[in-house]
Amino acid sequence: MRIQLNNLTRKALLVAAAMALMTAHSLQAKPLYKIDRPLGKALDYLLAHQNPNGGWVPQIGPGATALVVKALIQAGYKPQFKPIVKAMKFIEATRGPDGGFSEMVLPNYNTCIVLSTLAIMPGHAYKHQIKAAQKFLISLQRVPPMKETNGKVITKNSSWYGGVGYGTGRPDLSNTSFFIQALHDSGVPASNPAMKRALVFVERCQENSETNPEPFARGLHNGGFIYTPANGGESAFGNADHINGPPTLTPYGTMTYSGLKSMIYAGLTKHSPQVRAALGWIRSHWTLDYNPGTGGSRMGLFYYYLMFARTFRALRVSTITDINGVKHNWRREIRHKLISLQRQNGSWYNKWSNRWLEQVAPLVTAYSCLILEDTDKK
Repeated sequence: MRIQLNNLTRKALLVAAAMALMTAHSLQAKPLYKIDRPLGKALDYLLAHQNPNGGWVPQIGPGATALVVKALIQAGYKPQFKPIVKAMKFIEATRGPDGGFSEMVLPNYNTCIVLSTLAIMPGHAYKHQIKAAQKFLISLQRVPPMKETNGKVITKNSSWYGGVGYGTGRPDLSNTSFFIQALHDSGVPASNPAMKRALVFVERCQENSETNPEPFARGLHNGGFIYTPANGGESAFGNADHINGPPTLTPYGTMTYSGLKSMIYAGLTKHSPQVRAALGWIRSHWTLDYNPGTGGSRMGLFYYYLMFARTFRALRVSTITDINGVKHNWRREIRHKLISLQRQNGSWYNKWSNRWLEQVAPLVTAYSCLILEDTDKK
């Protein structure tokens, strides 16, 4: 049956439709910190605990401050917001003559985190600082004719090749993953020579003899990652002894997610054997109750959570099926876990372990804010 509408009815419907569109637009226009209540509460905590000099945890350099600034910007605060202006002044005051940030204290970590934050600032106000920071970071990469600590010249076959470390010493996957993340975030393509060299190092951290020629990976196909292949290999969580043959280095969650994310940003795809192997390890070790592969340890738990969220964002997947056939929505699960651990004042800290400063609430709260923001993005 055909329904006839009079002019008054038509006008009423048009007005209702227009109001609905305006309401939808106003909801979309609301900043994230007003929509996501746990995030907003956490950011309020951070804003209430800003150091008088503009920083957060300034003792370790500008890195924690840059994490907070990034969380604030992504949540909808404007660069002109006074706490952000104050924080950026603190960060810029740590910039060295070579373009790095906090060049005397954790230069790679600090510069990487600051660079990732500068890259999301609106406009081109920091384009010169971004270029200089990229150049500084690349200068830290272990390449010929640099030398290992034993005086041996680094070559393409060296286990040090392409990696980045704390300073001039041994490179590791944690530092290298931040290096790759910062270059990626600031627009350096996977085809860049520095990214290609870094990928070589990352591949040498994986226990996958199909693609890794390092002796410690011989005969192993689990796909997990260790801390560094340098000097024969090292895991932060020990090794497993065997009656015959050398010990097996223990791969663990933080490094496996860091390695997988790095491979994606450095140009590998979901079809690459290295990526498939890493996803196999993850499917076999699915948990958010502890850092997997560490014997149930909660050391570095929030760092693990940060790498977990960033990795799945890099993979552009919403779900993953574990070895038992259970499908997991990673956004929902990590969000639920974080909210269950959030304290009444809006902050987080690792009540089980202070390893890697995880009982410093502003640092861990900054991690958690960035994770929540990753769950809000599709």
